[in-house]
Amino acid sequence: MKYIVIIPDGMADYPLEELNGRTPLQAARTTNMDYLAQNGFSGLVQTIPSGMKPGSDIGNMAILGYDPKKYHTGRAPLEAANQNILLKENEIAVRCNFVTIDHNEMSDYSAGHISTKEADILIKELNEQLGCDTIKFYTGKSYRHILVIKDENIEQLIKVQTAAPHDILGKDINHFLPKGKGSELFLEIMNKSKEILQNHTINQVRIDLKENPADMLWLWGQGTNPSLPAFKEKFGISGCIISAVDLINGIGRLAGLDIIDVPGITGYYDTNYLGKAEYAIKSLKKHDFVYIHVEAPDEAGHNGDARAKIAAIENIDREILGTILNHYDKHDDLRILLLPDHPTPVKLRTHTDDPVGFVLYGKGIQPDPTEKFNEATSKEKGLKFKSADELMNYFITKNQ
Repeated sequence: MKYIVIIPDGMADYPLEELNGRTPLQAARTTNMDYLAQNGFSGLVQTIPSGMKPGSDIGNMAILGYDPKKYHTGRAPLEAANQNILLKENEIAVRCNFVTIDHNEMSDYSAGHISTKEADILIKELNEQLGCDTIKFYTGKSYRHILVIKDENIEQLIKVQTAAPHDILGKDINHFLPKGKGSELFLEIMNKSKEILQNHTINQVRIDLKENPADMLWLWGQGTNPSLPAFKEKFGISGCIISAVDLINGIGRLAGLDIIDVPGITGYYDTNYLGKAEYAIKSLKKHDFVYIHVEAPDEAGHNGDARAKIAAIENIDREILGTILNHYDKHDDLRILLLPDHPTPVKLRTHTDDPVGFVLYGKGIQPDPTEKFNEATSKEKGLKFKSADELMNYFITKNQ
């Protein structure tokens, strides 16, 4: 049996007036997702456990079959794992965003989706001016980077209250700066980063080009090394991950899954959708399981852009799911699971913890058909799984 999981990150949404009361998923042309719904089993699943903050770290860890309440130690160490940053004793990883601040408000959580090339130059400058034996910055992708701090009071730093920048768009940052014992170190680094970044040549050029500058480093999502049991030991099958995002690949590495490098994937609207499908099909010659993650719908949700979200959903439906369905015969030993990790509603521009719709299709799955795959039809079917790890266990082991 071959297993394919497709994650349109943040795809679930709320009805919008500008779409005549429809969600972006309802407004999108989704011939292939609807085909799965017409020939598969759908409903709602709770991907975010009660009491946990909705985010891709929590949602994807759960979907991959790992209970976040048991295994989650923070977002940053998951991303660090994909960069082979091994945290030592008394070390934590902290997520760093290059952000744009306008009149003390969080204007842009991504500094205009700054290029990795530009970001790397800025990270090197920060290391030169702020780095030392206990502080080191690591370049990630685009606006997403890692800081490693070594400190004897590591337990104190873990408990510092931080906020994700994409959750506070348009809000006064003074209400969301790091708080609690140990926050002084975070605040010192952030304040010093402003002095360094605002005068940097790269940001002067970005301003001249009317692009959002990376005028501050925002720290959040800190944690220590997590430990996940191997996916193969857990489910008895080998697998791989296809994603442009360090976070998802980091979870995969910690679970012992192979990371497939696909040319042209960006983690944004312009990603190589078709390439993800082609490499997924190729990967199943070696593996039993492939997890395809697509960041674009989530970015559109954070940007408050319904049209971009519709386009991303249609690209996933046509280029990824359509390519996969065209390659396999309906009688093949194949199962497909499609669901978002959490909602990222356009009108809220941040994540919520609402249950999300899923659809299961393929060999051994008893159909419970519905005409369309969207939030409304999934809600009509009701809550089928109380947790995403329960859904993954069902997906792989049902009638195995």
